[in-house]
Amino acid sequence: MKAYLDIETSFSGEITVIGIYRPTKGFVQLIRGEAGPDELIDFLEGSLAICTYNGSRFDLPVIKSKLGIDLISDFESHDLMYDCWSQNLYGGLKAVEKKLGIARNLNGLNGYDALILWERYQKLNDREALETLLEYNREDVLNLPLLEEQLFCLRDSK
Repeated sequence: MKAYLDIETSFSGEITVIGIYRPTKGFVQLIRGEAGPDELIDFLEGSLAICTYNGSRFDLPVIKSKLGIDLISDFESHDLMYDCWSQNLYGGLKAVEKKLGIARNLNGLNGYDALILWERYQKLNDREALETLLEYNREDVLNLPLLEEQLFCLRDSK
């Protein structure tokens, strides 16, 4: 059982959104102030591995630092970024998706935009900014299984 995970953070480094997809349980987003560590652990219960993109260097260490949950020791970590590198696919998640033809609805948004969206939500109570941030995170998470499948096909074709 795998879980696919991606986080968003604020300018101050706090976790703002944790998106998680489990094929057997569906998709959930934990939003800062509305859900915490207990909900994260509950949703991951039964998973054996956590799939991320650059998560071994960013997402999982930030979760450990900010929430005190060491997912690296509790689960097998599968960082798809390294699988991409083995296929000579370099760059951030969006760049790799583009190279592989994986579509996005929110083309052009990046991690810096995610920071701005959270800031707008926090300072201006801009619900549209929050909805855009949540959609951005949703695409990041739900594209991970698609990326993994593409990488599997690339490996098999060699």
